[in-house]
This record gives sequence, structure tokens and C-alpha cells, in this order.
Amino acid sequence: MARTFGTVRIGTRGSPLALAQAHEVRDRLVAAHGMAAETIEIVVISTKGDRVQDRELKEIGGKGLFTEEIEAQLASGEIDLAVHSSKDMPTKLPEGLALTAFLKREDPRDAFIGRAAPSLAALPAGAIVGTSSLRRQALVRRARPDLTVVGFRGNVQTRLRKLDEGVAHATLLANAGLRRLGMAEIITDLMEMDVFPPAPGQGAICIEGRKGDERTDALVEPLDDVDTHVALACERAFLAALDGSCRTPIAGHARIDGDTIAFAGTILTPDGTEAHDIETSGPASDPAALGRAAGDTLRARAGSAFFKSWV
Repeated sequence: MARTFGTVRIGTRGSPLALAQAHEVRDRLVAAHGMAAETIEIVVISTKGDRVQDRELKEIGGKGLFTEEIEAQLASGEIDLAVHSSKDMPTKLPEGLALTAFLKREDPRDAFIGRAAPSLAALPAGAIVGTSSLRRQALVRRARPDLTVVGFRGNVQTRLRKLDEGVAHATLLANAGLRRLGMAEIITDLMEMDVFPPAPGQGAICIEGRKGDERTDALVEPLDDVDTHVALACERAFLAALDGSCRTPIAGHARIDGDTIAFAGTILTPDGTEAHDIETSGPASDPAALGRAAGDTLRARAGSAFFKSWV
């Protein structure tokens, strides 16, 4: 006899991308359990990161800006699950909460959307690239120090409007997000990961729940992709070893190949003039250990002076 779960409330931010991700989770739950779609309620929750648009993220806090209000309702029982972009998640979660499932990862690459040129390499000297990500800012400056990089906040639609208004000549967004929105046609180039590595967690939707909640654990179990879960354990451990936040330019990507996990990570100064890279591999049975070791290695290699640029 199939298990019944009653009404399920999914908490999410209200941007078109966040809603698309929440609806994807709902649709997968319906398919996995034969639930009626109307028994799964999507609850839109406003976060500080969404409300405060006139300042850079590094000025108002870290990754928790996009999760705190959602997590408060999850902890209190007002919602049953929370759906997030994995790259937005702090490495330390509130007491009693856990990441319980990861959907199969989409393409983690960054997408270039150009108005003045079709690619980063083709932009004329002095062209303006808009992005709120410190990682993307640093990578652009490393690749093209002759360009001007400006802060560029807002959801996908807001950033595209700013391009049309001439605020910048180009921007970079996650390919996965654009694909989920059905907007892949606006991409003018895809950034290869060996020269423009992605953020840890990029391309993966995660589900957050309450630790020990057997009902919701059983609910999301069929949605969990093992390879994505293992890869994210490595990437998040790397980020944690480096104290990663929205104030820090860090890239990292793990790939599973049978019983082995291969990881590549990069740390940069915000101006892009100094970077340290690592490529390593190890048993997929202990991905967090591999990620931590990679982070510790880069921290030692870079030296204390390097990290002063992150303050």
C-alpha cells in the first residue's frame, strides 16, 4: 500500500527561477508518489536578499541572505520542505536542519549573454560586464583586465532588462537556471569550465528539511540523485574549509566517475590578479574529506596575505 503524506508545503523565494525550481520538485514528488498536485502547496517567502536590491551582497551579508526567512519557517513547522539553488546555501545550516536531497545536476557552466559582442573574448576593450557574483567578477578581470566590471543585482529578468537599457554590454548567468526557465536561446556563449570554473553547487537544486523528520525524508528520497549528492558533499566541504560566502571569489566542481571523485577548485583575489588552482581525486566514499583537503591545501599555498583581500 502506497504511503500517504497529507498536505505538503514547499517554501521558496518568489523569483521566476525559484518558482520554476519549486514546481519542478512538486512535479517530481507527484510522479514519485502518485500524489495529487493540489496536496502540494508552494509557499512564497520573501528574503532579505530579494528585498534589498540597492547594495552589493557583500555589503549586507553572506549567502544566508537568501535562506534565513525560509529556514525560520522550516524550523517552526510552517513549511515542510525548502527548495534552494545549492550555490546559495551557506555551508553551516541552522541547528536542526539538513540538506536532505539533491536533484540531478544540470549543466554547471556559466552562460555569457552579450549585447556588444557574442563572447567574453570578443568584447571590445573598455566594454562593461555586469555581475553581482564576486567569483564571476574576479574571473572576468583575470581573463580580460581591459574590461570594466560593475555590480549587477536582480533576478534573471531584471538583469536582462538592465542589459537592454545599456547599463552593461554583457552579463553572465548560470546556464542551468536559464535552461530551467526555457530561456537558453538568449545565451550567446557558454564558458568552458577549465577557464571559467563554476561556483560550488552551481546547477544543482537542493531540498532542505528538518533533521530526523521521517515523513519528509521518505517523501524526498526518490528525488535524490546519488552522484549529485556526493559531488556536492565534496564541493561544500571545499567551500567550508575556505570560509566561503558571498564575500569570497571561490570556484569548485566535483565529478563522479565510478568509485572515484575528481575535483577542481580555484580561489582568486577580487581583482583577479592572483589565483590558486587545484586538481585532485580520491575515493567517492569520502567526498567531504577530499573537499576539505583541497581547501586546506589552497589555504596553505596562498598564504595569509592572500586572504586579506577577502575582508
